[in-house]
Amino acid sequence: MSMPSSAPSVIPAASVTPAPAGASAASVPSPLHRVVVAPSGFKESLSAQAAADAIAAGVRRVLPAAEIDSIPLVDGGEGTAVTLAAATGGRLVALPATGPVGETVGTHFALLGAQDTAVVEMAAVAGLSLVPRALRDPGATTTYGVGELIRAALDTGVRRILVGCGDSGTSDGGAGALQALGARLLDADGFALPPGGRELVRLARVDPSGLDPRLKDTELLVACNPFNVLCGERGVARVFGPQKGATPAQVEHLSAGLENWARVLTRDLGVTGTDLRGGPGTGASGGLGAGLAAVGARLLPRFEVLLDHLDLDARLARADLVLTAEGALDHQTPRGKVPAEVARRAKLYGRPVLALAGTLGEGAHEVPGVDACHGIMPAPMALADALLRAAELLTDATERALRMILLGSRLPAGRTAQAAGTSAAEVVSGTQRPSSVR
Repeated sequence: MSMPSSAPSVIPAASVTPAPAGASAASVPSPLHRVVVAPSGFKESLSAQAAADAIAAGVRRVLPAAEIDSIPLVDGGEGTAVTLAAATGGRLVALPATGPVGETVGTHFALLGAQDTAVVEMAAVAGLSLVPRALRDPGATTTYGVGELIRAALDTGVRRILVGCGDSGTSDGGAGALQALGARLLDADGFALPPGGRELVRLARVDPSGLDPRLKDTELLVACNPFNVLCGERGVARVFGPQKGATPAQVEHLSAGLENWARVLTRDLGVTGTDLRGGPGTGASGGLGAGLAAVGARLLPRFEVLLDHLDLDARLARADLVLTAEGALDHQTPRGKVPAEVARRAKLYGRPVLALAGTLGEGAHEVPGVDACHGIMPAPMALADALLRAAELLTDATERALRMILLGSRLPAGRTAQAAGTSAAEVVSGTQRPSSVR
């Protein structure tokens, strides 16, 4: 979750007044009987499951009798393997692999319930959270461990491997993954390239003769954001490089390397029918999409691949209110982010959507399908504090937002009830508990 030191405008906790202690708990039933909680994770602070738990806690403070359908959502990034294994009755396979800065890390992949599909979550072995802040240099990090996980999945005999892209700490175009799968990346003198995206400007030839032959007999799918492309003005290095620690000069160097990578891969692997430079999803996870596409992977819109396992549409259709969340809500949200996809699907069934976010940036109030948005910080705070208190802040913000929603829904009833002699305390209290926000 990216939280600046100055908070967006939110409803301050002090403006929420507890219902009077003597108010009737059943005088005005809540119109919200079933609430769907469908958040993404908050980068570097909360997993999707932790975010869902925090939101659900806020809902229970206000609507203790409501049915809460908690659906932690994955977008290919952190938590994807765990979530899909749980949803399908599958299991995790734990193993060591090469991390993004070259060290060995403990990681995993998933075998789904039918045991014929493996899920490799790139963030579990090459994610940004595995790169210490002092070592964040996307020119040096590698996806080698992703290739190791794919090989381990091949060893199980599965017919299909789904690679989830998201939350990456790399910008090597998937070069490391291809090296782990047996490809040789050579410079003009015939020497093997070291790991890292900064080396790709020196790439002269890719030798695919050592690629794992089992790849040809296995369906390789990549769940990715189709808005992310490898090269160009909206290429992955320019859009995401700064988030991973790249300076402006490094961004240009990485961009040049990825341009060269796309050109050499296309030539030496005989890639046809796929534009590695600008095709949809080629920029996923620092260009991992392009690297895997070069060895035959199909790049698919991540939500079409992942959310069907969670029966999301049917669950949204039964909701009275849908709550979604992500670390930042802004002009980038409609470009393949979880809140936008949840809102799009919820609107197919006419369901209202409230989005909660660590920060509300430019365009936050213009996300299609989102009826209202609410920042979770009640006051400016240091980033470290915000990350540490993210669950608490999210729970409190959920409570504040729901109280405002219920107040708005009851104002007309309040005027009618007062005219009939019913006390204002009875009208406002409804089925709410007194506020616990401090």
